[in-house]
Amino acid sequence: MNTVTQTPLPILFCITELDPGGAERAFVHILSRLDRTRWHPRVICLSGHGELVEDLERLNIEVICLNGNPRRPMQILSRLYREIRQFHPVVIQSFLFHANILSRIAGRLAGVPALVSGIRVAEKRSNSYLKLDRWTERWATTHICVSEAVRRFSIEQGGLTPEKLIVIPNGIDQERFKYATPIPREQLGYTSSDVLALFVGRLDSQKGVTDLLEVALRLKEKCPQLKCLIAGTGPEEQRLRDAVNQLELTESVRFLGRRDDVPALMKTADFFVFPSRWEGMPNVILEAMAAGLPIVTTNVEGIDQLLEHDLSAEIVPIGDLEQFSASVQKLIQNVELRQQYAEQARLRLSTEFDWQSIADQYQDLYEQIIAR
Repeated sequence: MNTVTQTPLPILFCITELDPGGAERAFVHILSRLDRTRWHPRVICLSGHGELVEDLERLNIEVICLNGNPRRPMQILSRLYREIRQFHPVVIQSFLFHANILSRIAGRLAGVPALVSGIRVAEKRSNSYLKLDRWTERWATTHICVSEAVRRFSIEQGGLTPEKLIVIPNGIDQERFKYATPIPREQLGYTSSDVLALFVGRLDSQKGVTDLLEVALRLKEKCPQLKCLIAGTGPEEQRLRDAVNQLELTESVRFLGRRDDVPALMKTADFFVFPSRWEGMPNVILEAMAAGLPIVTTNVEGIDQLLEHDLSAEIVPIGDLEQFSASVQKLIQNVELRQQYAEQARLRLSTEFDWQSIADQYQDLYEQIIAR
């Protein structure tokens, strides 16, 4: 790679929050692999001091947390503008919706020459998000979409400029998941006769965990050996716990809370279940693939770039509980099929999803933009 200058260029990374999540962890992976002879990075987090702040500070990257109140966006915008003016970055790279919007406005006002947005999901929660994206996208230099499906959505539903949209996928630390040590089943309270279906993710309406409870209910009598493990926390957690009690699923469904041993959990489980309703390119699916875990997933954005139905996974229409239940039952009853899916999915992973390769694509894009 050609170096534009011998002096590292100031580059500002802006993200909505730094609590552990797929997009936030991807953010840290990319920053950890920046060529510091080329770039002098600084991070601004719009919210408070999340767990991942310490990961960035260990990399000697300065992190400024604005502790912003979402109900006072103008206050956040004002503080962000001041920080940008003080740092004088040549590029601002933002991640997640709120950071994208505010970075475009503040960056434009501050005269930053290049504003790059990270579109991590096909946002279906609110049309107002899409309207704000359209209104402010005039100030964006480039949008990095995490999958081709997100790019299509951003054009067809979001109304963004096609020429500004490029795709750089998520990455995966394959060795961390491939060589993890399984947790002994007895430590989790299960035996070899139990079939463990694992979900990992934020307990939010986006992730469709309510559908997973319905699947567990449908299979309770047919497949009593099925045990659903739910790892993660979020705003829907208490409602989901109440539903498990009301549906009398306490023997079939267990909440594990937030876990730091996800690779080990994946090595322990028999297959992975992902009933999500919309995505970008799910990091957790890449992790399950690297761990050699068979997968049942809805056909959300990014899946078609990673898996193929009946070859490397069970892929079902979003919200189709009958088909999702049938696919789970198929994997419970067919060990050989689980092995086939796991092997084919692992073969699909390649250097295309290596984090260093992903970080290099980001850095090369910045240099191309600066050169223009």
